Amino acid sequence: MIILENVSKSYSAGIPALNDVSLHIEEGEFVFIVGDSGSGKSTLIKLLLKELEPTEGTITINGRPLNRIKHKQVPRFRRNIGVVFQDFRLLKDLNIYDNVAFAQRVIATPTKTIKRRVPMMLSMVGLAAKYRSYPSQLSGGEQQRVAIARALVNNPKILLADEPTGNLDNHNAWDIMRLLDEINQRGTTVVVVTHNIEIVKAMKKRVVTMKKGVVVSDEQMGGSDEN
Repeated sequence: MIILENVSKSYSAGIPALNDVSLHIEEGEFVFIVGDSGSGKSTLIKLLLKELEPTEGTITINGRPLNRIKHKQVPRFRRNIGVVFQDFRLLKDLNIYDNVAFAQRVIATPTKTIKRRVPMMLSMVGLAAKYRSYPSQLSGGEQQRVAIARALVNNPKILLADEPTGNLDNHNAWDIMRLLDEINQRGTTVVVVTHNIEIVKAMKKRVVTMKKGVVVSDEQMGGSDEN
C-alpha cells in the first residue's frame, strides 16, 4: 500500500529533513506518526502526496513507484489519497454541500453521482442537516468533519490526516478520532500525523515515532478500546 525504501530528503546542505527512512504501511492499517516539530513528519506527508521528490530512495503507493509518475499524472494519482489538514481549508464562500461537491466537480464527476455521494458523505460525518450552512456558521469540530467528508467523497484508498485535531478542544478532538477509526474500520487506510500523545496512547494503534528525520520506533500498541 505505502512503501518507503531508504528515503532521504534534503532541502539544502546540512541535516536532511528525512534520513534513510524505510516504512511499510499495509492496506487497511491505522498508523499514527508522531514526533517533535522538525522531526520530518510534514516532509513525509508531502513526499507521499508527491508535493516533494525524495533526494534518495523510492516511494511506492498502491503499487505505483512515485518516481515514474509524470507531472501531468499527479492530479489523477492524488485522487486515491484523501487529505485532511489542521486548518480545515474549506472554501468560505461555498456552503457545506458545495465544499464537498467541489472535490468531485474538479475531476468532472457526473452530476448524478455528486447528488448521490455528497449527501452520503455528509450523513456519515453527522452533518446531513447542515448541508446549506457555510463554514463560518459551524464549530471547529464540524468544519473538520466537512473536511473529512470532502477528503473521502472520491472514495480514496488512503486518508492522510495532518494534525487533524490541532485546532480542536478535547471533546471535538475525540469525536474526530472516533470518526477516523470508523472510517478505517470500513476499509480505508488511515495515516494520522499528530502531537496529541494522549489520544495516541488511548487509541492503541500502530505508532511510528520520528526524531530528526529518522524513524526511532515503530510499534503496535494493541487492540483499540478507546473511551
